[in-house]
Amino acid sequence: MVEAGDDDRTVVRRLLQLYHYDFSEFDGADVNPHGEYLHRYLDEYWTDADRAAFLFRVGGAWAGLALVFTGEPHDLAEFFVLRKYRRHGVGAQAAASLFERFPGRWTVREQLANPAATAFWRRAICYRFQEHQQGGEIVQSFTATAGDTG
Repeated sequence: MVEAGDDDRTVVRRLLQLYHYDFSEFDGADVNPHGEYLHRYLDEYWTDADRAAFLFRVGGAWAGLALVFTGEPHDLAEFFVLRKYRRHGVGAQAAASLFERFPGRWTVREQLANPAATAFWRRAICYRFQEHQQGGEIVQSFTATAGDTG
């Protein structure tokens, strides 16, 4: 996993198109008149000190992304693994790397309409977590401590 630099902005934008396409099954979003899904705050991941974008690869090929609020509590804003790489540990490994990179309090959220995401995060969060429902989301909260996996 690598932090996305300015040169990676196009890769992040393109992977977000795939993410939003997959997610449209749950949120009903449509593409705009130009045939694109827009991500309103994408540019802030290169201009806001409390946001960071990450990319991950498998065998040299792009495999997914994560958009993170790095202030406390850390918040996983978006997380996406290409379908080809799902169920191979790619997402869990990327999540563990993020939690290790940013020790402290975390919040992870999933839409109620996406039970597969909730099942993934229940397995992937390697710390003791508390979970509750808030609005249309399942929310996990936990503290990541370097070198401690709960």
